[in-house]
Amino acid sequence: MVDFDALNAIIAPEAEAMGLALVRVAFFGGDSDPTLQVMAERPETRQLTIDDCAELSRRISDRLDALEEAGKDPIDAAYRLEVSSPGIDRPLTRPADFADWAGHEAKVALKEKLDGRQRFNGTLVGIDGDVVTISDKEGVEHKLPFDAIDTAKLVLTDKLIAATVPLSIEGADEMEEEGQD
Repeated sequence: MVDFDALNAIIAPEAEAMGLALVRVAFFGGDSDPTLQVMAERPETRQLTIDDCAELSRRISDRLDALEEAGKDPIDAAYRLEVSSPGIDRPLTRPADFADWAGHEAKVALKEKLDGRQRFNGTLVGIDGDVVTISDKEGVEHKLPFDAIDTAKLVLTDKLIAATVPLSIEGADEMEEEGQD
């Protein structure tokens, strides 16, 4: 079993030392391909460069290796470390995410059914205190307690693409030309 509180306590300071915000720490893949996934971003751009990924990966690896050597490894089996940005159709994991991405389409799954439903799709209205509001296609607003949310993520739409400007497109033309050879 993975202790996510312990992992967050180890990983968050490494991200913060780089000026990054930790978006999500997850462990998946089961016994066949166990993977520790870390998503982070620069708060001012909501993006992460490849250099940021590489540096954060090294910092986390060094920290976890030191804990393993000290006999305090928070993960008791072999695993793969994956560090990435949250991507354009990002998971929504923090209360601020639901405020920041209000007006965009999202999919929300609850841990348990609420009023006979467990899944909600629609436009994020926002968050008020600890209640997330999502408006479905019929315009019905659903009030979802933040703590009841199991998973939530943005839906890739033209509006989301337009709102997510890359840090740089330098070299994109060269990459396209190289792929056509």
